[in-house]
Amino acid sequence: MKITVKNLSNETVGELELPEKVFDYPYKEHLIHTAVRAVQAAKRRGTHKTKVRSEVAGSGRKLWRQKGTGRSRVGEARTGIRRGGGTIHGPQPRSYAFDMSVREKKSALKSALSRKLATDEIVVLEDMELETHKTASLIRNLSGLGVDRRVLLVDSRDNETLQRASRNNPKVKMVDALGVNVYDVVDNDHVIFSRAAVSTLVEVLSR
Repeated sequence: MKITVKNLSNETVGELELPEKVFDYPYKEHLIHTAVRAVQAAKRRGTHKTKVRSEVAGSGRKLWRQKGTGRSRVGEARTGIRRGGGTIHGPQPRSYAFDMSVREKKSALKSALSRKLATDEIVVLEDMELETHKTASLIRNLSGLGVDRRVLLVDSRDNETLQRASRNNPKVKMVDALGVNVYDVVDNDHVIFSRAAVSTLVEVLSR
């Protein structure tokens, strides 16, 4: 399968052959859902915490004697059943991350990319060498390509001009070809690759 290669002026400069095993992969919604959850779970800080009875302020003295008062027996004031005491079974710091196998991650990414290509939401450019690092200039180029919503730009991390131009707009995100994940592909309306980035990504996903 082939895709048209354009330049930043929206002029056709050639074609690129895309392997079917990467860009014509079956749509696996459950796998994409799991991969998105994995990315979001890994971002959670997990720093929530409540104090248990050993951590709250207060004496550990028994409040009154065990027998003979006519009241129920009681221990220290820091117990969880009393006001100001510790929290019983409260949240503690933890990691929410869970693992997916490399095969599952690759399958999910190929599935997401294939769906984007099928809906004409993937653009391949000859290169992304910008003349200036100004964000407004980049937005004009994207508008010329017919992209006016959330977009993921995939190129080498060495392209500092593109990084500087894209980081000032919340609708634009730039990642390295080796840093593409399912969440970014699904979260953005369009994905724009440089020719070199496509080759790098295909090489990784074809292994």
